[in-house]
Amino acid sequence: MFLSVFDLFKVGIGPSSSHTVGPMIAARRFLLSLEDSHLFSDVARLRVDVYGSLALTGLGHGTDIAILLGLMGEVPDQIDPEIIQDAVAEARRNKSLTLLGKKNIAFREPDDMPFLMDELLPHHTNGLAFYAFDEKGALLSRDNYYSVGGGFVLSDAELGRNTPDKAQEPVPYPFNTGDELLAVCESNELSVAEIMWANETALMPKAELVSGMDVIWQAMENCIDRGCNVRGTLPGGLKVERRAAQHHKDLCTSQERQLCDPTVILDWINLWALAVNEENAAGGRVVTAPTNGAAGIIPAVLRYFDRFYNRRGMDGIHDFLLTATAIGSLYKKNASISGAEVGCQGEVGVACSMAAGALTAVMGGSARQVENAAEIGMEHNLGLTCDPIGGLVQVPCIERNAMGAVKAIDASRLALRGDGKHMVSLDKVIETMRQTGEDMKVIYKETSQGGLAVNVVAC
Repeated sequence: MFLSVFDLFKVGIGPSSSHTVGPMIAARRFLLSLEDSHLFSDVARLRVDVYGSLALTGLGHGTDIAILLGLMGEVPDQIDPEIIQDAVAEARRNKSLTLLGKKNIAFREPDDMPFLMDELLPHHTNGLAFYAFDEKGALLSRDNYYSVGGGFVLSDAELGRNTPDKAQEPVPYPFNTGDELLAVCESNELSVAEIMWANETALMPKAELVSGMDVIWQAMENCIDRGCNVRGTLPGGLKVERRAAQHHKDLCTSQERQLCDPTVILDWINLWALAVNEENAAGGRVVTAPTNGAAGIIPAVLRYFDRFYNRRGMDGIHDFLLTATAIGSLYKKNASISGAEVGCQGEVGVACSMAAGALTAVMGGSARQVENAAEIGMEHNLGLTCDPIGGLVQVPCIERNAMGAVKAIDASRLALRGDGKHMVSLDKVIETMRQTGEDMKVIYKETSQGGLAVNVVAC
């Protein structure tokens, strides 16, 4: 299965692609399936059982809100974040939902949406079970959905394919591993980006591809800019103050002094990553890259490239996004991008790897240097746990993105200084990441039952 740039990069809302975006999509999909089966008009009651990591950290991640919005028919890339709180408050006040904006039914939390923290569905820790009943209480339909990271949602039937169920034509340059990608590049004398251009345009018109990537880039830019200008306290009870706006003001008012500090560029990279992830934590509009929890790394590194090195305009931006997609697809196919499945190495680690490889490509690196940079980016994130305090995507997640962005740039610089030859291949490090995730205790995989989440009390 070929994964497109629009599979890895999705415009949505914070704070989590797996715990917010995915459940919203799943809730709407269930109701659409009822419409397809001509059962929707008979629905008098719904129940949504929330399992595993979704239950354990769902309230901090806004899973309950996302499910309600999805049942109302909202979609992550179109909903206005400004209307969310009022819409949910009204539904809760009336103890009712207007399904898909068409049919009103009673809906009472937590009776109709229990969070089953000690239970799991069979295939993935991020599980949702949807039940629809008629007015006599008879079961009309039951379906399980799994939010498997990055906004991907799979049904029971789709789980074996690990990608959404969609028909797709063959692409001219298929690859499923890093070694296969290198072989395709070298045998055809093409860059990673050129391979992706050919594959993408085999499935859609070039104008549509370019327009879609421009939307992704603009959403990333808008997120950075908004995050650099909004102050206040992040929601959720930890009372975490937003820092990006003050950092931005300080940097803009001390430019002369910065001329004496060769490391000031790190302050700007940190700022851009912090800005995105503070927006994400506040429930703002972000781009999964490849997840919301790691949404700040690629935008920060991409802006770094654009501001300081880009002489090719949007062509450079597009090549960056396509190269990052090629790398991210290898993780999605062969391991995971879900913090609830493999820890934060699958989110921040993957984003770091994608950004490192993509930056190397647009800086003129060879395919082997790109592969080397991507490998370095992950190798030094192996074992990274997902232990959000209070189940919120704030501490340590926001700062972790800043660290990941700087690490990606360093990985790229190391690779560009070499000739592409190295001991550990990207495929080996992806497999190691997968094995490490399997061995990692579940308390370190987005459950808030270990690590910082238990050693720092959330008051």
